[in-house]
Amino acid sequence: MTSKNSRLNKNYKVPFLLKPVGKDYLWGGDRLNTEFGKGINLHPLAETWECSTHPDGISLVASGEFKGLTLLDLIGLHPEILGERHKGKGQLPVLVKFIDAKQNLSVQVHPSDEYAKSHEGGQLGKSEMWYIVDAAPGAQIVYGFNRKVNKKIILDSIDSGLIEKYLHYVSIEKNQIYFIPSGTVHAIGAGALIAEIQENSNLTYRLYDYNRVDKYGKKRPLHKEKALDVLNYECSKGADQPMRVLRYERGCATEVLCRCAYFEVRRMLVNTEVLRTPLAYQTDGLSFRILMCIDGCGSIRCENNNKTEIIDFYKGDTLFIPAASAGCGIHGKARFLEIRC
Repeated sequence: MTSKNSRLNKNYKVPFLLKPVGKDYLWGGDRLNTEFGKGINLHPLAETWECSTHPDGISLVASGEFKGLTLLDLIGLHPEILGERHKGKGQLPVLVKFIDAKQNLSVQVHPSDEYAKSHEGGQLGKSEMWYIVDAAPGAQIVYGFNRKVNKKIILDSIDSGLIEKYLHYVSIEKNQIYFIPSGTVHAIGAGALIAEIQENSNLTYRLYDYNRVDKYGKKRPLHKEKALDVLNYECSKGADQPMRVLRYERGCATEVLCRCAYFEVRRMLVNTEVLRTPLAYQTDGLSFRILMCIDGCGSIRCENNNKTEIIDFYKGDTLFIPAASAGCGIHGKARFLEIRC
């Protein structure tokens, strides 16, 4: 039997499923368990950190020979899975989540990389993208301010509980996307189910929380001083959707949803029901990829050391594709968000 140590010299190429870490924030619901089969014993289940090496919630490897290891430990054993572009970094540059908002999230803002590095011990700031997986009728998000404001206006409005009159509310629908750069005041509204792709950071400055209390009867802290330092006080120019670039091949349609300095997100619509061969899928050695299955199911096959490995996936599953993955084939009918860095 081959020992684990003898495998460490290999270039690890096999895709694998991830097991997320759950978060029970007070505004969460239960859809990630009931509709996405997460099987996490948290009520509410507000977020699942699907692909994460952040110390506040590290994902586990959920299939293959390294099943049970943390993703961070696997990167330590096989740093080549990150790819040449991320050589020597030791962790992911992104954090990928599902978010189920049964209630409104707090009104908040994230710092830039520069501010975080100088004020938060060298951490990364946070820009992020939201993909609306589902939205209840009338669901909204907050995206920026509805007029030009300044620090005094916002501070006074927080203290008086009137900040909502300055916020830009946007009605949302399924399959829309929103890019939220650092410094943008924002909030996810009740009834939204979202896939979030973000920098590898957990820095949030809370401005307003509707005077709610947690399960211990305490109000969650606000971070007014830091929030006021990083806010963009200009009137929002809207949350217009970016141009989408479409590409078709037999068995798959792909569209680029978002491209920024930190990541690129594509939506893949896979349907191989009438094909006799799976959809060919392979990385280029420069960077890993992440596949979030937001609908449907199927399997991914790869040839590894003259052996065929098959991974079944279902709605809500997230797969990690190493940077120099073995030649893979995807079979099924599914929608993915593909994250590249």
